[in-house]
Amino acid sequence: MTTIFEKLLEEDTSFGDITSEVTVPEDLDAHAKVIAKEEGLIAGLKYLEEKTKNFGLKVTLLKKDGEFVKKGEVVALLDGNARKILLIERTFLNILGRMSGIATATRRVVEKVKSVNQNVRIAATRKTFLGQLDKIAVIIGGGDPHRWSLSDHILIKDSHIALVGLEEAIRRAKKTSFIRKIEVEVESVKDAVKAMNLSVDIILLDNFKPEQISKVARLLKTKGLRDKILLEVSGGINEKNITEYAECDIDIISIGALTHSTKNIDFSMETSLKQKKT
Repeated sequence: MTTIFEKLLEEDTSFGDITSEVTVPEDLDAHAKVIAKEEGLIAGLKYLEEKTKNFGLKVTLLKKDGEFVKKGEVVALLDGNARKILLIERTFLNILGRMSGIATATRRVVEKVKSVNQNVRIAATRKTFLGQLDKIAVIIGGGDPHRWSLSDHILIKDSHIALVGLEEAIRRAKKTSFIRKIEVEVESVKDAVKAMNLSVDIILLDNFKPEQISKVARLLKTKGLRDKILLEVSGGINEKNITEYAECDIDIISIGALTHSTKNIDFSMETSLKQKKT
């Protein structure tokens, strides 16, 4: 199976690297340093080490995924054929920068939420660009990947409800395997009550205000269901207002912005001629 690294590299080098091919001798060896141009949480180095070794390059990691790095620190060294180093340079840096940016943002949000409510988990969404690599970066940052794919658990969203109705969608879902959790996205307190009365596993409150969320949580307690049904909230939540939501009686905050709007951490690669041993 073609990996994300290979797909991105193929897109960048489908007709080769003409500049390196005409300027750099085929048998020339080089040494390269991967340098952080700003501080952040590292993510993606382990994945990139494995992919880079497939090109016959020696990779030395000076930092580990999950470690903070300061501006100017060297995080990895690459040694080997100069053309191959130059071939993978941009793909390597793009993935490292994106994953580190996501991990950094996730850690920042997790720490902010934990300072208010230790019981709330931060989750990603499926609004990704690099698919599972984005979700791995969220995990490194201390968050939860949510669903890895559409097959993980049943999540009845507004689009499903629009087609068959909330009660019918839940009824059909309950006919499937008992090991599959059923989550329902609702947009009103009324629909949240319908979902809890039908004993789903997770209720996702979409675009609810904190006071509405608290109302749903109280209703669950009144029915004796708060310990049986997880409450997830999403929509309109960002770093500025997230503590307002974390103060509510909820279990999960899912944030699409972690993977669709996060700024990359900037890295560069400095290449030099490999010094021959005397």
